[in-house]
Amino acid sequence: MANSKQVISPFLGDHDHSHCESQALETALQECERKGLRLTKLRQQVLEIIWAQHNPIGAYDVLQKLQAQGHKPAPPTAYRALEFLVDAKLIHRIESLNAYIGCPAPGANHQCQFYICTQCGHIAELNNAAVSDALNAGANDLGFKAQQPVIEVHGLCRDCQQT
Repeated sequence: MANSKQVISPFLGDHDHSHCESQALETALQECERKGLRLTKLRQQVLEIIWAQHNPIGAYDVLQKLQAQGHKPAPPTAYRALEFLVDAKLIHRIESLNAYIGCPAPGANHQCQFYICTQCGHIAELNNAAVSDALNAGANDLGFKAQQPVIEVHGLCRDCQQT
């Protein structure tokens, strides 16, 4: 498994955004049912807002979009919905951007690497077991127990390098 990789990237090839949005919602419903979690209407709306962006979106922007849709949730309610979605592994929090993106593979290993284009804002998710294994081995060598072994790499995607 050390060489296994799963690449989920807007950087590679054609991308049918409407398909990934509907697939994400279907997968979220299945995952919540499998885990015995309740995907409330508000949580589902927050998930839909995040997937509609296809770029990282901050909590305040999620709240504004909910309000634009005619909802009046208090900020703590929106934050709890985001926290639920992160805990359920349906979205990721990109720490360096203080923002959220949809998780295209909620049932997968979440020791992933994010490649963040600093120009266009797109994020590619890579689940590379070799990278995760090396990170965990380094932590073990230090007597350290990694709790969230996620790497965020900032740079330029292929398209932005050519402009």
